[in-house]
Amino acid sequence: QVQLVESGGGLVQAGGSLRLSCAASRSIVSSNAMGWYRQAPGKQRELVALINSGGTTNYADSVKGRFTISRDNAENTVYLQMSSLKPEDTAVYSCYARYPFYAGGYWGQGTQVTVSS
Repeated sequence: QVQLVESGGGLVQAGGSLRLSCAASRSIVSSNAMGWYRQAPGKQRELVALINSGGTTNYADSVKGRFTISRDNAENTVYLQMSSLKPEDTAVYSCYARYPFYAGGYWGQGTQVTVSS
């Protein structure tokens, strides 16, 4: 079992920045991948950014050039730096982690990000 605890969400004006953090209860070095998803009201959950064990990253087209995912293995924490935020980035952002021993992956409780115009 792995617990993921997100923090850093909040209300920000368009053009502003936020940094989300996801702290894992287990070493992330042993994870296959960690990432961030988001779900806006009335929409399906979508992948925002993913980083695998080798450090390779993958981003949704809508956030490329604005968001950066990174990981601190010593702190067992994954970050999502969000810049040039837009109202359409408003959503609940959830951390995700996949480990070799459980293909289904683990989810955090989610953190609300609201971008005002």
